[in-house]
Amino acid sequence: MIGVGSFGRNHARVYQQLANEGHPVRLVGVVDSDLGRANTVAKEFNCRTLGSVEQLVSTCREVQAATVAVPTIHHLNVARQLMDAGIDVLIEKPLASSLAEAAQLGEIAAKSGRIVQVGHLERFNPAVRATLPIITRPMFFEVHRLSVFTPRSLDVDVVLDLMIHDLDIVLSFVNSPVKEVRAVGLPILSGKVDIANVRIEFESGCVANFTASRVSTERVRKLRFFQPKQYVSIDYGRQDVMVFSVGDASTAALPSVNPQIRMTRLPTVQEEPLRAELQAFLNCVRERSKPLVSLEDGRNALALALKVIAEIQAHGNKINLDQLRR
Repeated sequence: MIGVGSFGRNHARVYQQLANEGHPVRLVGVVDSDLGRANTVAKEFNCRTLGSVEQLVSTCREVQAATVAVPTIHHLNVARQLMDAGIDVLIEKPLASSLAEAAQLGEIAAKSGRIVQVGHLERFNPAVRATLPIITRPMFFEVHRLSVFTPRSLDVDVVLDLMIHDLDIVLSFVNSPVKEVRAVGLPILSGKVDIANVRIEFESGCVANFTASRVSTERVRKLRFFQPKQYVSIDYGRQDVMVFSVGDASTAALPSVNPQIRMTRLPTVQEEPLRAELQAFLNCVRERSKPLVSLEDGRNALALALKVIAEIQAHGNKINLDQLRR
């Protein structure tokens, strides 16, 4: 486990839980630049403290897989060392700081033959998984991801911190090239953009509106979309999917106020998405199979997020935002 800040510690926790439950995995050790934090986590989960990735690859020959949860600017360097040492990696989102770095990761993975999974956690949300089989032709999305302010992840703006989850989900649902991006965003409590609104049009004709904020007074994680004769509402937090379909409501499982609208709740099995993500990663390592969230998927989400950031910057320049903030 490379990097055991707030989210990296959760990875260590789940790995240890899986081991305690008898799954064929063992948490060997944790690496963090803050040795005090590394020692605390290592003691909590009964594993070794390692002072650096170099120490890991030189002294822990048994390590086969690792999660990379260090700040984004270090993803390339850390993942390179691990892959060069024959270790498969799960790289937390965003994949890299730039598309050039993402391309380098792809080259290293291909040369070394390593598995690379990208940590887009919502792909493993039971609500998202339950929705995939009913997707036909999505034409309009409305997405909200709002969080209260915390000092974590301030090395990136809200697009790369929060919105990228939903950009990845919508890309996987729509499966169409992006035609146009329009965006606006503002820094509120940090030096980077803390709230953003984006409109994306796809070649298929689908339009998606995204709002992401890390300065909200409440926590909201919802995605809604329309497709022919259906409206689908996903609540990520509740792991719940409601489907409203045009048709005879008399056969619906849930009562409807409109006799022409049939309401149903898709069956889901409640599960911690991080646990599902790590189990999927470990299975890919064992089976040498392609991850559900591949390096290419991570690169595509990053490319769209960087396009959004560029559009936010262009909009800010157009309205002289820097002068307005003075």
